[in-house]
Amino acid sequence: MFHRIVVLALSGSALLPAAPAWAQESCSREALQAAADSYVAAQMAGDPGRIALAPSVAYLEQKAPAPIASGVLSTPQKIDFHRSLLDPQSCESFTEVIIADPAHPYVLGTRLKLAGGRVSEIETLVTDADDWLFKASNTLKYSRAERWDVIPPAERDSREKIVAAANAYLDKFNDDTVVVPWGRPCARLEGGIYTAKGAPGVVSPEDTCDVGVPKKTPLVDRRYIVDEALGSVVVLLTFGNSKLPDSHMFRIERGRIRYVHTITVCKTLNCGFPPHKFADTAE
Repeated sequence: MFHRIVVLALSGSALLPAAPAWAQESCSREALQAAADSYVAAQMAGDPGRIALAPSVAYLEQKAPAPIASGVLSTPQKIDFHRSLLDPQSCESFTEVIIADPAHPYVLGTRLKLAGGRVSEIETLVTDADDWLFKASNTLKYSRAERWDVIPPAERDSREKIVAAANAYLDKFNDDTVVVPWGRPCARLEGGIYTAKGAPGVVSPEDTCDVGVPKKTPLVDRRYIVDEALGSVVVLLTFGNSKLPDSHMFRIERGRIRYVHTITVCKTLNCGFPPHKFADTAE
């Protein structure tokens, strides 16, 4: 696993590709999508130089500093599925990446920050076989079957409403009295565990995300990347008293939670919690 953080200073222009067209539109959806696409291409090739990097780019893994040359981005990976959220207001994107290669499966969550038309920050959560409820083949099966399509403008929730729904869910971990705007149906994908009961992509009105969460567990240091067009937000945070690197990604429809995806970097058995009651579904 990669557990380091670094700030990479680039000398000259050796690692800087020619600025692509999106460099002139640093915070448009088009610019963010182009940057996210270049990240996916770079990860597949194991070549960070495929991204238009700022002269001094911060590279992080597990919320901690790592040399980009020895990080996961510099190792070629066969990506089976990816999904990106784009936030023009913060000039950031977040990409969920699923690699089901039996030789070494991964699930990654990567934030990019644009500044001056180039990527100034790359931050990745890297999970694999040692992490909380990890099973990439299940993550792949369930995630790609879900619908995270663009919501018509007249039906979109505001940025504030999307964040409020996510915060209610996260606040409940430390305050059981919080009322969460659960949707019906709703499905939660936690590592390889899925709360929906039917086949992947099959919607049942009985599916719920209200299946319980740990109590007295603070989820702090929250940072938000909001994609209003997708009704979605990813919250990068520190999980619990063990201070685990974590992301929670939400799809909100009409103010209610439709999907939740989590990525938690945790190397201890059950992260200190009792065995998960849905653990048998990850087998």
